[in-house]
Amino acid sequence: MRRAIRLAQRGAGWVSPNPMVGAVIVKGDRILAEGYHRRFGGDHAEVDAMKRAQEPLQGATMYVNLEPCCHWGKTPPCVEAIVRAGIREVVIANLDPNPLVAGKGVKFLEEHGVKVRTGVLEAEGRTLNRAYFKYHEEGMPLITAKWAQSIDGRIATSTGASHWISSEGARRYAHGLRAAHDAVLVGIGTVLADDPQLTVRLVRGRNPLRVVLDSRLQTPLEAKVLGAEAPTLIVTTSKADQEKAKALRDRGVEVIEKGEDRVDLKGLLEELVQRQVLSILVEGGREVLTSFLREGLVDRVVVVVAPKILGTGIEAIGDLGLRRIKDALGIQELRVKRIGPDWVFEGWLKR
Repeated sequence: MRRAIRLAQRGAGWVSPNPMVGAVIVKGDRILAEGYHRRFGGDHAEVDAMKRAQEPLQGATMYVNLEPCCHWGKTPPCVEAIVRAGIREVVIANLDPNPLVAGKGVKFLEEHGVKVRTGVLEAEGRTLNRAYFKYHEEGMPLITAKWAQSIDGRIATSTGASHWISSEGARRYAHGLRAAHDAVLVGIGTVLADDPQLTVRLVRGRNPLRVVLDSRLQTPLEAKVLGAEAPTLIVTTSKADQEKAKALRDRGVEVIEKGEDRVDLKGLLEELVQRQVLSILVEGGREVLTSFLREGLVDRVVVVVAPKILGTGIEAIGDLGLRRIKDALGIQELRVKRIGPDWVFEGWLKR
């Protein structure tokens, strides 16, 4: 099962809104075949593994980290292929929270004489597909807040200069984060200050949907974030300049309204869920990061700390309305790693 989970990780950034799934087929002490879901619309892990087998699978056991599907989607039901192949037993980490499956795959297999075991490395399997489980169980996307700061907590100098606080290695890591998420989100302040492209360039991967929060539609028509490399969604308010909205739309950019004076973040997330956006990387700036944290919308934080001291400057996070130490936002499952001269802190907010 650990091998199946490691294989599944290879699909990160490519298979969403499907889950990451890996499969290993064994007979006795031999691995006959293994596979994983490589791209959305392609073969599921179970079928990928069965196609790679060099001998009959009659009587074999399949290990798969998520319950095999039992419905038609982009591909045929995996459970039918498993039964046809003569596989004797299927060992599963997690039942699928998708209501189209949700135990029906296990039921189909058992009704057709296949032995099924579930719950093997269940916690590890759930961790792998956290965004998928949150999407189906809570109807919300998984939110990662990411920023790079100096060791004294500044994301820019007092003049707003921020290139480059972190090292090239840390920036390559950040591009990998973008590739692993369905959308990357920034505020208009970041667009005006940095003119970012918000695409994946330093690593191999697909570009996420680019989302810009722009209450007054200040995004310049020549901004790099409007380039054709990836789709862009500008989120504004009902009080925005409609002529500017038309000019942006004429450039092929989608503009939607969420809220009156300020963008309604929860309303936006509900909109993105309808578009099958399962995960969002919030890259800033300060006001946007603060708003997401203050409203309790962040699941994970990724903080790159550079060994630099800036003194007076723009702090990473603003006022969260917390007045007592015991009210501080707690971080659990904290992992720390070094990338060149920088340190990266990753953790999940306590609920």
